[in-house]
Amino acid sequence: MIQHVKTATGGYDIHIESGLLAHAGSLLPLNRRVLVLTDDGVPAAYAAAVAAQCKSPVLVTVPMGEGSKSIARFEEILSRMLQAGFTRTDAVVAVGGGVVGDLGGFIASAYMRGVDFYNIPTTLLSQVDSSIGGKTAVNLGGIKNCVGCFYPPKGVLIDPDVLATLPPRQIAAGMAEVIKMAATFDAPFFEALEAGSLPMPAVIARALAIKARVVEADEKESGLRRVLNFGHTIGHGIESCGGLFHGECVALGMLPMCAPAVRERLLALYARYGLPTAFSGDVERVIEALSHDKKLDGACLRTVYVERVGSFAIKEEPLDVFSARVREVYAS
Repeated sequence: MIQHVKTATGGYDIHIESGLLAHAGSLLPLNRRVLVLTDDGVPAAYAAAVAAQCKSPVLVTVPMGEGSKSIARFEEILSRMLQAGFTRTDAVVAVGGGVVGDLGGFIASAYMRGVDFYNIPTTLLSQVDSSIGGKTAVNLGGIKNCVGCFYPPKGVLIDPDVLATLPPRQIAAGMAEVIKMAATFDAPFFEALEAGSLPMPAVIARALAIKARVVEADEKESGLRRVLNFGHTIGHGIESCGGLFHGECVALGMLPMCAPAVRERLLALYARYGLPTAFSGDVERVIEALSHDKKLDGACLRTVYVERVGSFAIKEEPLDVFSARVREVYAS
């Protein structure tokens, strides 16, 4: 299955099929020097399979986790590329989850003002969300994705078979992003998730179709694409407290951002897919993190609210009003 995403500079294809990892060389132009970037939480065989199909691979493995999305790691890998003689005609391939994709994309965007970037996401969350759209970034000063740019990949390969090595909690975290897209854009898809009637490849394809449509309409997040932040405004604050996966934080972040009837349906889905249904952490710390959010304009925060499944509204809310609702929902 192939989906195409249009961009201002042309576009790129997303290939979705079991077994694609073993055929990366026939789908991507790897007959050159290629930085294959992965992390130590990804089965080593995945990156090795890709490296084996490159003419001149340089395999770099970073530590798993957000700590690798740093300026120091960014500089270290750029230096490695320079020492290995990479030129503007070479490429970067990310094999891993969102951290590897974000870091690899930003490295590709910066080295010699931009080299080709290809993404091979290996977690459900990265397959349905961060693998497309062109957002690349590293963290700075404790603020997530504070430094980065929009840099679309030249191609994306999604092999559902790699999900077999993921623990159930990682699958659940990916489902949070799927639920987010269904809740805001596709009521029938949401109902199918409630019924559990779709196989995983179909879930991935349907979620990607939503995101591709949104990205094509708003590549630089000036309008419609902001809707994909549903759950993220609070979720990033929860993530800063530590202990939960990104998708789990997004799931919890959606709860204060919807009508009570929608919240009940979300909670039922969370229970079905193994996502947390309550936040027991430091709510005041989460609210403090909101003061650094990129969507904060003066004393008002731009938020995405779901009154009915399959629809959304973008609101400007005073931070104190928003904070009061967060406290209320998490206390209930």
